Amino acid sequence: MIFSFKNMMKTMETKLENDKMTPKRLEWWQRARLENQGCSSDNWELVRFSPGVDLSCIRNVHFSGKVTVEEGARLRNVPGGIINCHIGKNATIENVGRIVYEQEASCGVGISIAALDETGSRPVYAYPGLSSQIATLMARVPKWVEKKLQPGLGDFLDSKAVPASIGDGAIVRDCGILSNVSVGKNVTVEGASSLRNGAILNNAAPGRELAYVGGGVDAENFIIEDGNVDSGCILRNCYVGQGVTLGKGFTAHDSLFFANCSFENGEACAILAGPYTVSMHKATLLIGCQTSFMNAGSATNQSNHMYKLGPVHWGIMERGVKTSSGAYLMFGAKIGAFTMVMGPHKTHPDSSSFPFSYLFGDERGATVVVPGAMLRSCGLLRDEKKWPTRDRRLKRKLPLNDRIVFNVLNPFTADSMLKAIDTITELLSHPADDDLYVRYKGMKFTRAALERAKTLYTAALFKYLSLTLPDGKIPASDGEKAGEWVDVGGQIMPRETLEKALECEDIPKAEEIFSEAYARYAEEERRWIGRRFGEWWRKREDRIKLGAAQFDAMVEDDREEYLSNLARETEMLSL
Repeated sequence: MIFSFKNMMKTMETKLENDKMTPKRLEWWQRARLENQGCSSDNWELVRFSPGVDLSCIRNVHFSGKVTVEEGARLRNVPGGIINCHIGKNATIENVGRIVYEQEASCGVGISIAALDETGSRPVYAYPGLSSQIATLMARVPKWVEKKLQPGLGDFLDSKAVPASIGDGAIVRDCGILSNVSVGKNVTVEGASSLRNGAILNNAAPGRELAYVGGGVDAENFIIEDGNVDSGCILRNCYVGQGVTLGKGFTAHDSLFFANCSFENGEACAILAGPYTVSMHKATLLIGCQTSFMNAGSATNQSNHMYKLGPVHWGIMERGVKTSSGAYLMFGAKIGAFTMVMGPHKTHPDSSSFPFSYLFGDERGATVVVPGAMLRSCGLLRDEKKWPTRDRRLKRKLPLNDRIVFNVLNPFTADSMLKAIDTITELLSHPADDDLYVRYKGMKFTRAALERAKTLYTAALFKYLSLTLPDGKIPASDGEKAGEWVDVGGQIMPRETLEKALECEDIPKAEEIFSEAYARYAEEERRWIGRRFGEWWRKREDRIKLGAAQFDAMVEDDREEYLSNLARETEMLSL
């Protein structure tokens, strides 16, 4: 009885405390004071203020429809009106043209982004918490959405709804119009020209926010989640993910940008930019492709339109691709992991069988491949070390949407190299053509380049084994066949994991499968090595450390040569 009485008293105290803070209709004298401070309303009866609101901080604002203002809010100079809006605690709105919410506004949740082929046949539906992995499945396997997700997709998107409000601690200052834009807690929007049908969301701890929209930004149909969009960017139908920065007049439509991407100056159309994709130059156009860990050189350009059936062509740039200044690709094409692309390529190459290559486009647009040449580069493993240190998501206390495997040498690239050695052996068994090139899948190779590639790939595989097996012992095989591995939006996983996810009929279950695979990565990798590296490699276990040392020496030679050349250039340019 005493316990029940105490609980009842506690409940009553809580109710009284809540009643004190509940927004209420304004008294006549409060309305009079606000009107004296330049405020107005179509109907003051629909306007609610919390008791803690300081009326002296509310000036020159027009209220229309149902408006709720929480304690600590500061509102100044909104002549076009605040319409049907909830304004959170300690929010600041200053010098804004208009803030309006229509009834049942979606605020960007559920927008359809026409990724890859730009026609809308591969839609990615955006929502808070969208991961690079789920976006990849939606875009690359549209039948998964159509056959598995569609029945429950509407309910799932409804569950991801965001409030039609300006959140607690948010700042909206010096902006034009915000129409149906949900501004999350502690988000700052400064100087944006026009924002329509979108959400700007913050998941980070107070004081560690990443979500920001700055000067001159013009965006429509968008979600910006823990990302930074600034300096005159123009966005249409876009998702901007965690740690992403877009600036300096960059424009994009129907594109998705995931963890730690950086884009400035250039243009993107229908791209699925996986983690750490970078493009910084004015003349660079990325269109109709999937990327990750990519670095696009100046004037990089791509084509997805043959002027026959529309922009239906698209391509894949596997992880780590770099393009030189003026590089051009005619899609469809598939470029192997950690490849350098130079010149024009018009023969729709598929170099995925030869990772770590140089691709040269000749005067006719044909592709000349130097397989494995990137393995000598001292910058390759440097990239692997720098990516984790440049993860803007860290130390923010936010849930990480994208799962990222940073390893350059991993089951996906190792398997590609093992297959490449077999392919090269087969190609070398045939004579070269009259022009001294060996041809394969629309690409040209010299015999010398193919022979050298076998040595490079073998050395890199020894290096991979040394990194993965500290004891230098290849695990015993369990007798099962070694399965294929895939790169799904920056996460390396067995194909069987991908297939399991594609059987899921809702997104949370697929995400759970990806998370479990991410946690088991090292365990699954070791099991795969035992299955994939056969007798030839087991007989050479004692050479793993030596092979790795030779690989390191090769990379160090490249570094020394680079530094030597740099020193000569510096001397040449000195005063």
